[in-house]
Amino acid sequence: MSTFAASHLSPSYPDRAAWGTAPKLRAWQQEAFDLYFRREPRDFLTVATPGAGKTTYALRIASELIANGVIRSITIVTPTEHLKRQWADAAARVGIGIDPEFKNSQGTTSRDYTGVAVTYAQVAMHPALHRARTEARKTLVIFDEIHHAGDAKSWGDGVREAFEPATRRLQLTGTPFRSDDNPIPFVAYEEDGEGLKRSVADYSYGYGPALDDGVVRPVIFLAYSGEMKWRTRAGDEIAATLGTPLTKDQLSQAWRAALDPKGDWIRQVMQAADRRLTEVRRGVPDAGGLVIATDHETARAYARHLRNITGEGATVVLSDDPGASKKIKEFAASPDRWLVAVRMVSEGVDIPRLCVGVYATSTSTPLFFAQAVGRFVRARKRGETASVFLPSVPTLMGLANEMEVERDHVLNKRPPEDGLDDSLLEQANRQKDNPDVLGDELPFETMETSATFDRVLFDGGEFGTGAEVGSAEEEDFLGLPGLLEPDQVATLLRKRQSDQQAARRKQAEEQPRETLAPHEQIAELRRELNGLVGAWNHRTGQPHGVIHSELRRSCGGPPIAQATAEQIQERIATIRRWATQRR
Repeated sequence: MSTFAASHLSPSYPDRAAWGTAPKLRAWQQEAFDLYFRREPRDFLTVATPGAGKTTYALRIASELIANGVIRSITIVTPTEHLKRQWADAAARVGIGIDPEFKNSQGTTSRDYTGVAVTYAQVAMHPALHRARTEARKTLVIFDEIHHAGDAKSWGDGVREAFEPATRRLQLTGTPFRSDDNPIPFVAYEEDGEGLKRSVADYSYGYGPALDDGVVRPVIFLAYSGEMKWRTRAGDEIAATLGTPLTKDQLSQAWRAALDPKGDWIRQVMQAADRRLTEVRRGVPDAGGLVIATDHETARAYARHLRNITGEGATVVLSDDPGASKKIKEFAASPDRWLVAVRMVSEGVDIPRLCVGVYATSTSTPLFFAQAVGRFVRARKRGETASVFLPSVPTLMGLANEMEVERDHVLNKRPPEDGLDDSLLEQANRQKDNPDVLGDELPFETMETSATFDRVLFDGGEFGTGAEVGSAEEEDFLGLPGLLEPDQVATLLRKRQSDQQAARRKQAEEQPRETLAPHEQIAELRRELNGLVGAWNHRTGQPHGVIHSELRRSCGGPPIAQATAEQIQERIATIRRWATQRR
């Protein structure tokens, strides 16, 4: 192997090398690198979880190809302007000059550069120009987050026309799955036996293996429910509890009410997130937090909340701000606590010190969620944890419980279910000036909102039994150490859960037995069980009746209507045990 240029680059630029790996390539990077040069392919698709070190890996391959005379030029294609500069900075560290300011109007760039960084949109605007540049010299094209080439037919057609003559093409993505049928250029698809075509990666490295290797951080999700009250345009006042079974319209409005900066829910959740950040900083002194907002107006309002909470200003990054890249770079190198950004920062933004996040957007596509969480998983040393605060919304809870699921891009499939259409991702990441609803304003007026700690989700399990904001039970989870191995996280969460349950049993035992008549006790237990069944329905999608039947098979006894208090308590204990076990 050559020692040219990138051989001294850390395994995950910049300063993100996993414990025990520097200055060598991480095991997955070396394995993928070796596979690439054994095959010597024209096209190679690498799928690696966000934070795994795709930039380092790609630049090492580029350096080797240059050293061997296989290529003479490099074109890097990215989703955003900010990422062009990020790639140029990384390449400069290994002696590869990349022009991130190249414009279509220029036609050519300085001889000082080995190549250019451009966006998918830029290529689609003038594919003939980029084709001519590709044909002029033996070129390697690196596609950063290649799934974006399927965002629109014009983008895909432009990318295919521009780079069909490339000598080599290296496709990278952390989240290759989409729910539309737009084929991704230069990606291979194979029949799966069910009449569907699935994308085929040449090398895959998912979140689960990366977590086992210590390459990424374990992610603790802290879910918050609460009471929401709003007034419709017709003047009707509606109240709903986030985290309980709601109709589609009720859930949508309750969710948006929770995120409304005029209510208390988002302020209380940000207070909790800041307390968590303080705890994490005991072990990770430079840890930072990110609030992902829906639009510019709410981003500024959230920043004002954070100033009131912390006494410090928060960095606000807006999509139409020409200084956005500079602000992100300065925040990444600073000890400041909080960054508030519109959804555009969900993908590719490299701020390794981000350890705490607040998911304050109503976007719920699997692709966007994975990209957003990817901002927090980039491990710099062994033991760092990430914490993401989110509303108790079924779609988000399901995505949090499926962090380790690896998805392919599937063509010719049935229409997506509601809330799972990733074809809106490009729209979700572009500039947002207005609230994310139809029309120019919210279809209702938020009256009151309040937050309640719901539960913790980790590694497919759920922990906690609900608690008031500011209570000792909530603090048990907010106070988890910021430096923990994944198995230590699970052990501590089980201990916190056990302590909560023991305290509640003791409290119940200390209450006078005559406080509830037998029929009242059974009614109370049935309500508790039905609430847990509803939560399990949100998590698994199983109908309520099926869940009740499974509990009856597991525990024995008659149907719920004839069950004794003791039998209902056994079923409650059983479904709580299910929730703490990884599916």
